[in-house]
Amino acid sequence: GGNHHSESVELMNGSVVSQFTLLDLSHSRRLQLFLFGLVSACYTASLLGNLLIVVTVQVDPDLLQSPMYFFLANLSLIDMALGSVATPKMLSDLLSQGSTISYGGCMAQLFFLHFLGGSEMFLLTLMAYDCYLAICHPLSYTETMHRYRCLGLLATCWAGGLLHSSTQLVLVVWLPFCGPSKLDNFNCDVTQVAKLACSDTYMMVSNSGLISLVCGSCFLLISTSYAYILSTIMKIRSAQGRRKAFSTCASHLLIILLFYGPGFFTHLRPYSSYSIDIDKVVFVFYTMVTPMLNPMIYSFRNKDMQAAFKKAMGRAKK
Repeated sequence: GGNHHSESVELMNGSVVSQFTLLDLSHSRRLQLFLFGLVSACYTASLLGNLLIVVTVQVDPDLLQSPMYFFLANLSLIDMALGSVATPKMLSDLLSQGSTISYGGCMAQLFFLHFLGGSEMFLLTLMAYDCYLAICHPLSYTETMHRYRCLGLLATCWAGGLLHSSTQLVLVVWLPFCGPSKLDNFNCDVTQVAKLACSDTYMMVSNSGLISLVCGSCFLLISTSYAYILSTIMKIRSAQGRRKAFSTCASHLLIILLFYGPGFFTHLRPYSSYSIDIDKVVFVFYTMVTPMLNPMIYSFRNKDMQAAFKKAMGRAKK
């Protein structure tokens, strides 16, 4: 460790980092082009699928009045934005074989990934609460989840995401970077960038503890909601009623597992040499795979959504 320390001291007297190099993408041109095709296909599918959900909910008055679909349309908006934070840059890097990102660009990526990711986490928690009210308290549901309350709760999710990402950004901006400036990832993320700082990063460690606490609390709220939902569904007499209630929540539960699965996998494993590759997989999952699967899960599993698609298509043909 001594050698590394003296190297960083020398660099501290040198220049300040103005850009980062992303060491992510393979040196094989063939593989780069294959990745370009694959990422483009996922990104396009994600944008089209989510856009279709937003438009369908907007043009169908019944869906727009329902809190569940109102929140779903917002989830699709977040997914479209989340996919667009780092993917276009990654695609241009794959084509041009360039892989540097300016300091400002890196901070912007970091901010928006956390802003949108945080907002999505709070929104999924809100959707679980909405599902709980709809199934466990159906008689007071419309009164409780009126339009203004839905808007207020949604604004709270966005505010929570903004607070979370602002905290991340402030902590990273204060860190001094004096080189080396190579990031082993497709994008700029807090953990990767903090590793390059020349100062002690104990602030980042306590910060990651705080993030885990917030994620854990959200997950606990979601799990509690679903425990109540499942016990209520089990008490429903008719098999058809049980099926209908369960199918309402099954799609949402699947999306929650897709969102939380990779995160838990990252945080619960011991830090070891393979962690960087795992981080890459998790990043691809969050920004490409999940946004692409969400609309499929909702549109394929959901009768209301399918009926609204057909109605919208019928109108378009006229």
